[in-house]
Amino acid sequence: MTAAVGAAFVTLLILGVPIWLVLGGSATTLFALEGQPLVGVAQKIVDELNSSTLLAVPYFVAAAVFMERGNVARALIGAAEAWVGGVRGGLGLVCVLSCTIFAAMCGSSVATAMAMGTILVPAMLRAGYERHFAAGIVASSGTLGILIPPSLAFVVYGVLADEAIPRLFLAGVVPGLLQAALIGGWILYYAHRRGYARQEPLPVAEKLRRSVHAIPALAVPVIVLGGIYGGLVTVTESAALSAVVAMLLAVFVYRGVTVGDFLAVLAEAIRNAAAIMIIIAVALVFGHWVTETGVAGRLARFVTEAGITWWQFLIVVNLVLLFLGMFLEVFSVLLLTLPVIIPMLAPLGIDPVHFGVVMTVNMELALLTPPVGLNLFVIAGITRAPLSEVVRGTTPFLVLMLGLLAVITYVPGLSLWLVRMFYG
Repeated sequence: MTAAVGAAFVTLLILGVPIWLVLGGSATTLFALEGQPLVGVAQKIVDELNSSTLLAVPYFVAAAVFMERGNVARALIGAAEAWVGGVRGGLGLVCVLSCTIFAAMCGSSVATAMAMGTILVPAMLRAGYERHFAAGIVASSGTLGILIPPSLAFVVYGVLADEAIPRLFLAGVVPGLLQAALIGGWILYYAHRRGYARQEPLPVAEKLRRSVHAIPALAVPVIVLGGIYGGLVTVTESAALSAVVAMLLAVFVYRGVTVGDFLAVLAEAIRNAAAIMIIIAVALVFGHWVTETGVAGRLARFVTEAGITWWQFLIVVNLVLLFLGMFLEVFSVLLLTLPVIIPMLAPLGIDPVHFGVVMTVNMELALLTPPVGLNLFVIAGITRAPLSEVVRGTTPFLVLMLGLLAVITYVPGLSLWLVRMFYG
């Protein structure tokens, strides 16, 4: 019967049934087959949602929505353009730099790509950039939203893997900066090869004016991450703080959200957060069934008894995640696979913090791989370009990120260096 439920699970996913309904229905059916009362499923959902760490998710989502709507991106782009816009391919570098900083505020790739793409894609097109190249820059740079801390993907991973979220945040810093450097390097190479025009350098006074205008936005990651690593606030408290600061910036500083719009934007944030929380709740119940019935333990024993090494295991996991990422969105892949994968890490000697970064880089790739890469659709909507043209533009960046994934997978020190330096 369990095999039949598994077949139904896969069939429903292929048919496009919402992931929360597939996970919840499967978990309920499996509990019923085990002879357990179904009231326990509802109780388990309530118990799993009663988590102070999980409470960080809606706050980070609210921060992302207000940052996206509140003209915060314009301030960051203006400051970045003042300092790096004068080189050949400078607008592309502005996009990478702005996305890196914006990612340190909102934790969402889609929000980062949308906020930056709305402003920078038209600017790049006016500067003579080819449309597919402009689309590729924004789509790939936007993925930094879930790798640069704070990251919603790391929060969800930390809850499912029972891992310290501040450690995960630190682990994402070096890989995130490496990815930004790779994207920026390709932009410079391509811009020189195609002979893109340079922008006129701005006067020093204008550079300073734009930098000062961006200071309130730049203060957000300092407040949030400084509070966490200074021991002043927990991750959840920092998430709430980021949401409050984002609201204040959006309404009173950069005035992208009016007082009249405030409730509508807040309602959008609540809807987005609710969709994620529902998926997390039913996925945690599914994970509970995997653990309680011994499925995870049996899989772990099979892996160790088969003589599979840690590097072979990571190859298989990367291939599976890349495949699933082509058809499912980020949180669906995380919640679908982690209950099965996490118990296998310890027997193979794989550090769960390092694996969290490997998982997150895979999820970045999922945002760029058709047919369901969300960043592709966001940028296609902004540029009004066919999806095939956006895919063409992202392909070189996707190849670079695949190379980065290979390096991060087999050089754990890149992910763990800051963690070990800070925590010992």
